[in-house]
Amino acid sequence: MNMDTEMLENEGGNDLSCCSTDGATRKSHHSDKVKNSLTGRLNRIEGQVRGIKELIEKDTYCDGVLNQISSVQAALNGVGRLLLEHHLKSCVIERIQEGDSEVLTELMVTINKLIK
Repeated sequence: MNMDTEMLENEGGNDLSCCSTDGATRKSHHSDKVKNSLTGRLNRIEGQVRGIKELIEKDTYCDGVLNQISSVQAALNGVGRLLLEHHLKSCVIERIQEGDSEVLTELMVTINKLIK
């Protein structure tokens, strides 16, 4: 288990209960610490993407740009893995315990999109 996983698990309270129904819409309930961590990662990724745009505008050698693109993809995959793990350990388990087996179909569609 890595530090990010421990952060998600050790938040306490309802933090592992990430999904609830608000009327007909499902919503996530992440603690401020988890939200800050994820948004911090996404802010860094956003900066990397802006940097790639600048590299292209400056006619930087393609290999360097491709390496930066690879770094952004890896960073996005990391955010996706964290969210997926948290989702599995909370939302999916809760919905299965509630007798909602439809969550498995939803999960498989999501996983297929993530691994494309």
